[in-house]
Amino acid sequence: MARVDGEKPAGSGRAARAAKGLRRLWPLVLMAWERWQALSPDEKERFKRRAREYAEKGRRAVEERRGRRRP
Repeated sequence: MARVDGEKPAGSGRAARAAKGLRRLWPLVLMAWERWQALSPDEKERFKRRAREYAEKGRRAVEERRGRRRP
């Protein structure tokens, strides 16, 4: 319901939704950071290498799909 002065009630809108999302996401981000810090340097490098491989695989898939659509 709109207020008489035309302003929206406090706590509605994008900023409120973003703040709520951040409050929900923060514990997960913190846990991921702690797990990353607990990894050995070799495990971190292995994880990064796999992430690079997956990213490259995704880029190739997108390029192939774009290539098929073009006349």
